[in-house]
Amino acid sequence: MVPALHIRFLGTGTSTGVPMIGCHCEVCTSTNAKDKRLRSSILIETATTTLVIDTTPDFRYQMLRIGNERLHAVLYTHPHKDHIAGLDDVRAYNYFMKQAMDVYANSLTEETLKREFAYVFADHRYPGIPEINLTTIDESPFVIGDIPVIPIQVWHHKMPVYGYRFGDFTYITDANRIDADQKEKIKGSKIIVLNTLRHEPHISHFTLSEAIQLVRELEIPEAYFTHISHQLGKHDVVEAALPTGMRLAYDGLQLSV
Repeated sequence: MVPALHIRFLGTGTSTGVPMIGCHCEVCTSTNAKDKRLRSSILIETATTTLVIDTTPDFRYQMLRIGNERLHAVLYTHPHKDHIAGLDDVRAYNYFMKQAMDVYANSLTEETLKREFAYVFADHRYPGIPEINLTTIDESPFVIGDIPVIPIQVWHHKMPVYGYRFGDFTYITDANRIDADQKEKIKGSKIIVLNTLRHEPHISHFTLSEAIQLVRELEIPEAYFTHISHQLGKHDVVEAALPTGMRLAYDGLQLSV
């Protein structure tokens, strides 16, 4: 049985964030708060368990701006820098919760974590570095606290990336293809979050039209699009043209499932 889930969107932007450094387009200069996007990540919380999917370069600020003081686990999608760079900042939770952070990643991501954060895994550990318990995952379902997790392998061009299903809620980022057997894991979800980079074709991300088509194919009644670039357009303009049941996610959006 899946407990009630509370979901917060910590960031909904692509790897550059929005606004993008040096850009003066209408999206990057927009005064609408929904056009300000940190790198993509969500926080999932039950009465007893709190986890985040990915630790972006903005992880510290994302936690500060929602006032989060409790975190039990980090769940990674893939090893790209915009999804792992904030790992070092779990140290604060080590200190205040007086426990190591549980970290879940596939073997590809684990390899990158050990290379990029070699000091965390060194035999001779410097005082004050992050304390983590690293668990290697595959497509087998598992449980974090009271939250059951079903990994969904998707493709980011040629890189395998994990999306995740938690009961009626599915989260997928950095994908441009999903195999038929993995689509079966998604079907029946009530809510899906799906990456939607821009309108123009991209080598490793769904376009808006591709994401809309996939939501329709899977017959999921409620969809939110994330991992958005400034090329997609202004939030209010794009959202107004979306089909019924589909919306653009934005930083700070909260859902209950």
